[in-house]
Amino acid sequence: MAGLGEHVTALVRSHGSGDDSLFYAVAMQIAAHEARQGHRLLADDIKKAVEASREATPRRNVTKLAQPRGDLAELVTVDHPEVSLRDLVVTDEMEERLEQILAEQRQRKALLKHGFAPVHRILLEGPPGTGKTMTAAVLAHELALPLFTIRLDVLMSKFMGETASKLRVVFDGVADRRGVYLFDEFDALGAHRSGNDVGEARRILNSFLVFLENSGPDSIVVAATNHRRILDKALFRRFDAVLTYALPDPVHAVAVIRRRLGSLGKGVRWLTVSKHTGQLSHADLVKAAESAAKSVLMRGETQVTAEDLIVSLHARQAASFD
Repeated sequence: MAGLGEHVTALVRSHGSGDDSLFYAVAMQIAAHEARQGHRLLADDIKKAVEASREATPRRNVTKLAQPRGDLAELVTVDHPEVSLRDLVVTDEMEERLEQILAEQRQRKALLKHGFAPVHRILLEGPPGTGKTMTAAVLAHELALPLFTIRLDVLMSKFMGETASKLRVVFDGVADRRGVYLFDEFDALGAHRSGNDVGEARRILNSFLVFLENSGPDSIVVAATNHRRILDKALFRRFDAVLTYALPDPVHAVAVIRRRLGSLGKGVRWLTVSKHTGQLSHADLVKAAESAAKSVLMRGETQVTAEDLIVSLHARQAASFD
């Protein structure tokens, strides 16, 4: 197959040049190809081999930057996340989309050489606690980049009246320092407004759209919102990708809980537990798992039961709907 032959050629070239990032990106593309062909076991084996190799190989190319200074220091916080793609429990379709974004970023120079820009402006939307912020951390970790989180609370309060000029400072940072830039709770900035503040809000939004449109492909700008319906419609066409998150179905809910419990959950009757996970986000499920685990450990036991989890899940559901 010609496509597979090209992948093998790319593997050899990346290995010869010592480009680990490209090597892994091509390997993950081969895994995705095999998955599409129905060879799920082979695809999973390739993914596991890539992950194991990444863990065993020192991360030589991590971009470590000093804390931002001057105006930028008041507007962003910086972190170097250690959460990987395999830590994110999402649908197969979502995982493939994230792998595609990572692959395009890892091969951005080749794409740009032929006039194609990698995906670098991403809107994440969905209910709270479904993995949007974690996705930004995963992108940063997988690309060995710092994660810059824009402090929209400061931007929209302390600097009200000069928000547009401060946005320019942020996007100057996007251009100057390669990284993942997260605008969390983005609806505070991008909501469609009406009323007395409509003039100022429109100026802020128009400034953001201009800056976003002109942002280069080396950094990734991520906007996350829980309220897609209130966003200004002009925003959507300015993003290269819009990823929609939802509450996990029973299968994914169990996967979230199992991953958090580890060996503590070996004896759990998961089919029983899955019937009690409705209407809970990823974050809620993690909290419920942690609550059950702590109760068990404080009893002097080492195994969580289905009953322990059901109690914690019901308590979390009750708290969520209060």
